[in-house]
Amino acid sequence: MAFGVNHVHLKTRDPKQTMQFYVDNLGAKFVAEIGTRGYRVDLHGLTLNITTIVEGQSREQHYGIEHLALNTDDYAGTLTQLRANGVRVLEELQGSSGRRVGFLEAPDGAQIEIIEKQ
Repeated sequence: MAFGVNHVHLKTRDPKQTMQFYVDNLGAKFVAEIGTRGYRVDLHGLTLNITTIVEGQSREQHYGIEHLALNTDDYAGTLTQLRANGVRVLEELQGSSGRRVGFLEAPDGAQIEIIEKQ
């Protein structure tokens, strides 16, 4: 089972202002708009997705650094192993790219997103 960092997701009441903060103050480079809900920037090699709360997701969402996302080359096996380890899976869905994604509960209210690698 191999992992690699995919992105860090920031949720904010004002995605444009937050994106501009990272661009103006920390040298991030604008990459793309994420539909109508936010932006993607490259922060020195780290992808930041910056959005507001995403409608249609049933798990609890909050503002701030919301989750860390990891790619896996064995989505089903990874989720099976995590569940066997007692990790709580909060939600599974089909990502916008068609890949399967699962959100896990991590310590202290953090969440981890596991993304099926293409």
